[in-house]
Amino acid sequence: MFRSLRRALCAAAAALLLMLAGVGAQTVHADPADRAAAPGAGYWHTSGRQMLDAAGQPVRIAGINWFGFETANYTPHGLWARDYKSMIDQMKSLGYNTIRLPYSDDLFKSGTVPNSIDFSGGKNADLQGLGSLQIMDRIVAYAGQGGLRVVLDRHRPDAAGQSALWYTSAVPESMWIANLKALATRYRGNSTVIGIDLHNEPHDPACWGCGDTTRDWRLAAQRAGNAVLSVNPELLIFVEGVQTFNGVSGWWGGNLMGVAQYPVQLDVPNRVVYSAHDYATSVAQQSWFSDPTFPANMPGIWDKYWGYIFKQNIAPVWVGEFGTTLQSTIDQRWLAALVSYLRPTSTYGADSVSWTFWSWNPNSGDTGGILKDDWTTVDTVKDGYLASVKAPGFPGGGGDPGDPGDPGGGTAACTAAYTVSSDWGGGFNAEVKVTNSGTTALKSWKTTWTWPGAQKVTSMWNASYTQSGATVTASNADHNGALAVGGSASFGFGGAPGGGGAPAVSCTAT
Repeated sequence: MFRSLRRALCAAAAALLLMLAGVGAQTVHADPADRAAAPGAGYWHTSGRQMLDAAGQPVRIAGINWFGFETANYTPHGLWARDYKSMIDQMKSLGYNTIRLPYSDDLFKSGTVPNSIDFSGGKNADLQGLGSLQIMDRIVAYAGQGGLRVVLDRHRPDAAGQSALWYTSAVPESMWIANLKALATRYRGNSTVIGIDLHNEPHDPACWGCGDTTRDWRLAAQRAGNAVLSVNPELLIFVEGVQTFNGVSGWWGGNLMGVAQYPVQLDVPNRVVYSAHDYATSVAQQSWFSDPTFPANMPGIWDKYWGYIFKQNIAPVWVGEFGTTLQSTIDQRWLAALVSYLRPTSTYGADSVSWTFWSWNPNSGDTGGILKDDWTTVDTVKDGYLASVKAPGFPGGGGDPGDPGDPGGGTAACTAAYTVSSDWGGGFNAEVKVTNSGTTALKSWKTTWTWPGAQKVTSMWNASYTQSGATVTASNADHNGALAVGGSASFGFGGAPGGGGAPAVSCTAT
């Protein structure tokens, strides 16, 4: 896509003048049986054109893009005006069930410091002093507690701007893959993060199926997707299109014509979701907007570029970005036609094309957002266009690290199950799954076990630990301590030497 005007960003100093009240949302405590039956629980996988939850129920992403991590603010935008929790509560109240979070590889650099966050009046209090990835942990945790899901989007190699290919001289492919694996590992066991969008909007000279490993995005997506699944095999792998295939060009990232001949093939089956981007004239002109049959011609255009993947039951399709200022009549007619093409939820349920609208932010220069410039008021006209394709939220459980749990009392309890995933004699890998077995929500947990031999923890992810002799104590990370009743979280670790078997694990909850 053409980005000459895209994402005009508000200056942080001016933005901090906006001190606006947050918008809350009531928490509804569902019956446990109802919660278990609600679609969306656990990790998701694909079957034909549908995404299915852990119980095999079809699910639909109906979400919103909230950008900022990929910019020099290194945190989602708007935190200069509001508390992040109020922002997420408002997304949920409007019927969005998923957040696409763009980021850049700058987040993994030691010198990266998030900025332009307002802490006055208690806003964003639990973000103070945190790094960008820790802020991401908090956002994921609070979104999960509220029943939203998160797709992480590798938007740019650095904050300076978008790149045509998935690598640059400063951010080689090896770094791109290492950082993707680091995120996949970071959120392993936390099903709030359902997947990763590998790279945003590949475009010329990127190709699909040409076989040139320096330009073939399809081959790069396979390398990166397999790397992600090697550390977290439960994730969905979202793969965008390119700009040009066989001489036919479209939006950046929006051309998936090559999938028919060259599908993405990963080592773990049923994990690929294809992602298209589509925009209106406020972003750029395209030939189809001036067709005399417009907008009746648009379904055929979408069929050609990406819709056939859904219609032929090849794989699920997710329109990861689409948006407009909605000022022109053409744009209004385009959005109405696209929403109809995505299939109304009331008619088709989750047997529909998934989507995340661009954007929540008002400071996207060529589209604007669902929020107006005060970062609080909703553009009800724009939001109203999306009403027919919104979809139900999902079971909560990711939790808020600062949430005190259910004030109504109850019994706090947890169980832990220890599994050895691999053992090669000189070392081993294992996973511990913690489950809330009590009658109240948990805000934290701690596990303890004692090995019969000389095993030592060599590394651990999604938990912190101490070891004294043969006894290990592992406590939750910030992002996975809060567990709803019946909810679970997992952490993993490496140890040496091998051959220790699986000891009994005790669990303490608060």
